[in-house]
Amino acid sequence: MKLKRQPSLFGRVLLAFLAVMLIIWLATLARTVYETTVTQRRIAAIENRGWTQQILLNMRSVDDHPEQMPRIGQQIEVLRQDMFKDMGFDPPPVHVQVWKGAQLVFGAAPGLSSDLPQPDAASPLGDDWVSSMERGGDLTVRRLAKVNGGWIFSTSGAAYYLTPLLYSFPFLLLPAWFLVKAGLRPLRAMVGDIEARGAADLRPLAATPYVELSPLAEAINGLMQRLKLRQQSEKAFLADAAHELKTPLSVIQMNAHLLLSRLPADDEGGRLQEAGRGLQQGVARAAHAVHQLLALERAGSDGGSPLVEDVDLLRFLRERLAAAAPAGWERGVELELQGEGSCVLPLHRESLEALFDNLFDNAIKYSPPQGRVLVALHGSGRDCRCTVQDEGPGIAPALREKVFERFYRVPGQSQGGSGLGLAIARQAAARNGASVVIEDGAGDTGATLVVRFGGALTTPC
Repeated sequence: MKLKRQPSLFGRVLLAFLAVMLIIWLATLARTVYETTVTQRRIAAIENRGWTQQILLNMRSVDDHPEQMPRIGQQIEVLRQDMFKDMGFDPPPVHVQVWKGAQLVFGAAPGLSSDLPQPDAASPLGDDWVSSMERGGDLTVRRLAKVNGGWIFSTSGAAYYLTPLLYSFPFLLLPAWFLVKAGLRPLRAMVGDIEARGAADLRPLAATPYVELSPLAEAINGLMQRLKLRQQSEKAFLADAAHELKTPLSVIQMNAHLLLSRLPADDEGGRLQEAGRGLQQGVARAAHAVHQLLALERAGSDGGSPLVEDVDLLRFLRERLAAAAPAGWERGVELELQGEGSCVLPLHRESLEALFDNLFDNAIKYSPPQGRVLVALHGSGRDCRCTVQDEGPGIAPALREKVFERFYRVPGQSQGGSGLGLAIARQAAARNGASVVIEDGAGDTGATLVVRFGGALTTPC
C-alpha cells in the first residue's frame, strides 16, 4: 500500500512566503500597468498637441498657396518617422487633416470624414487614439495619434516585468529558507528531547522562552503529569492488590497442605488426595502470580532510593545460577556458565536479579529433562552481551515480540505459569539500560534470549 506523503509545515511557510511575494508582485504590476497606461495616454495627448501646433504653423506659412500644404504635411510625417527610428522605436500611426475654411485640403483617408469637426469632437477612431485640433485664421488642423500602450502586454513587456521577479527569487527564498529553518530549531530541539527519553521517563519538559512553543510545552507537560498520576495509581493498585492477596493465599496453601496430610485412610480411589493436590497446585499457581505481580512492580520502580552500584556481571551470573540450581536439579537440567573478561557496569541489582531469575526460570521450565541451559557472557567494558540458551520447543518468530506482553502465553504449552516472566524481564532490562530480544537456539533447537547492555539507565516515575 502506498503511504500518503505527510504535509510539511516548513514547506507551507515557504509556499506562503512565495504566495505573498507573488501577490505583492501582481499588485505592483497592476498598479504599474495602470499608471503606465494613464501616463502614456497623457504623454501622447501632450505630444499630439505639440505636433498639431507645429503643423499649423507650417501650414500658415503657405496660407496663400494651399496646393503646397500636402507637400509640407508629408515632409513633417517623414521627419517624425526619422526621429522615432533614430531612437530605436517604431513610430505610432497618425492621421493629419487640414481644412481651409470648410474645405479639406490635406489628409483625406478611408474611415475619416472630410467634414470640418466640432472643436470638442471625440476621436472618430476609438479610445486607443487621442485627438488634437488647432485653429489659426481660416486654417484648422486635426491630428489623430494612436496611444502606444500595447508594449506592456507584448512578449518583451512581459519579459521586462518578469525578469526582476525571477532574479529576486533566489535572493529572497534562500534567506527565507535559512530563516524558517533556524526559526524551527527550538521545535526540533523539543522533539529531540522527547525522542531521547525512555518509555518511563515522564519528567516535564524544560520551560521554553518562545511564546509560540509555550502552549505546546505546557500541553505536553500536562499530559505527562496525567500519565504519571495514572501510572502511579496503577502501580499502587497493583502493589496493594498483590499484598492483599499474598497473605490469604499463604494461609490457604498451608491449610491445603495440612488437609492433604490428614486425609483418611479409606479414601476410595484416592479422589480426596487428587482434589487436595489440585487445590495445592491452584493455590501455588495463584501465589506465584502474586509474587510475579510484585516483581513486575518492583522491576519498574526504584522505590525512591538510588540502588545503582557497580556490578561484576560474570560474578553476578554465577550467583544467580547457583540460586537457580535447585530448580534445575529438580528437573534434571544442567546449568552451564561461559564467560571471560571483565564486564563491570553501574546497575540496579534488585531489578537485575528479577531480569535473570525470570530468564533462568523460563529456560529451566521449558527445557526437557536431562537438557542443558547455557548462559554465556560476551564483551568487556560497557559493551556487554549475555545469552541464555535452552533446549525447549522454541518460540516462533511471529510470537517473539508478543511473548513480552503481560499475561500472554504461547498456545499449546503444558508448563504452568502466569505469563508475566518475560514482561518482568523486559521491564527490568529497560530499568538497567539494556534490551532483551529472542533469537533462534543452537542447532534449530530451543530459543536464545539475548540481553544487551550499554544503554542509559532509566528513571521510572
